[in-house]
Amino acid sequence: MRYKVIAALVVVVALIGASAGVALATNTPSGTAATTASIPAGGPVKIFVTPNNGAVAAILVTGAIGDYGKTLTIDKNGKTDSNGNYINVTLHKGTFEINSTTLDAKANSSQPTFYKATCSALDSVTGPVTLFNGTGLYKGISGTLSITETYAFISPLSTSGGNKGQCNLSAQPISQYSSITGSGTVSF
Repeated sequence: MRYKVIAALVVVVALIGASAGVALATNTPSGTAATTASIPAGGPVKIFVTPNNGAVAAILVTGAIGDYGKTLTIDKNGKTDSNGNYINVTLHKGTFEINSTTLDAKANSSQPTFYKATCSALDSVTGPVTLFNGTGLYKGISGTLSITETYAFISPLSTSGGNKGQCNLSAQPISQYSSITGSGTVSF
């Protein structure tokens, strides 16, 4: 189902958001900003993922560490799998992995709220993900994040056949929205 694919993307995004790099900005006398990377001390982080219709998504991490990059949904063996329960996060200052098994299970068993009169639906699921296997600035990363996946869509009406004029849930949505956000604490 569409929701399973969106849920898998949400899990990937959530896991990626948990590990990010720290960037300290200071103003120079000329008014330009200089950025210096330092070893993250850990602490609270917030993640924001822009889901895609595939295994890859964009991620931004703020808080105790700050970095951005891409996520890739993978299986337990590290192979690309848009329905996998693990996420490989590649940021500018390092990489790490996310185990989203618990969140994915909740998302896969969730039923969207469907409004038949308007052919619209929405669903939101919150669950934990864990971070591990960091490299670069994120070496030794660990932590648990609470990730929320949100998905909404409007389906078209069937234009022919016995279901003419009814919601066509098997067709591509007319419009859709999805987001993956989360927060938690990481350590190194």
